[in-house]
Amino acid sequence: MENDKLTMTELTSCLKVIGDPTRFLILKLVEKKTYCVCEFVEMLGISQPAVSQHLRKLKDLELITEERREQWRYFSLNSTSPYFPMVRDLLQYSDDQDERYLQAIEREGLASC
Repeated sequence: MENDKLTMTELTSCLKVIGDPTRFLILKLVEKKTYCVCEFVEMLGISQPAVSQHLRKLKDLELITEERREQWRYFSLNSTSPYFPMVRDLLQYSDDQDERYLQAIEREGLASC
């Protein structure tokens, strides 16, 4: 799908969703690893309903995939999304030393799912 072109409407819809700093941070986190909702709550320092709303918007555009394991939901980057090449490129431009990213990584493992 890397050679497929997206319409301007599709591109702007995607950019609007990933333009939110929290949603972009979620994409940066799931770029390398799968996370549970409860892990995002701890890592991002926001409420579970807020995390769920961000995840829903990312999932609606098929930027992330959801896997259910018993009562838990795990999310990862969707490499089959038509937006994946663009998102992958943007993630490569993001700084791994960004303060908010480092704080989230520091809190990894605090949640007990």
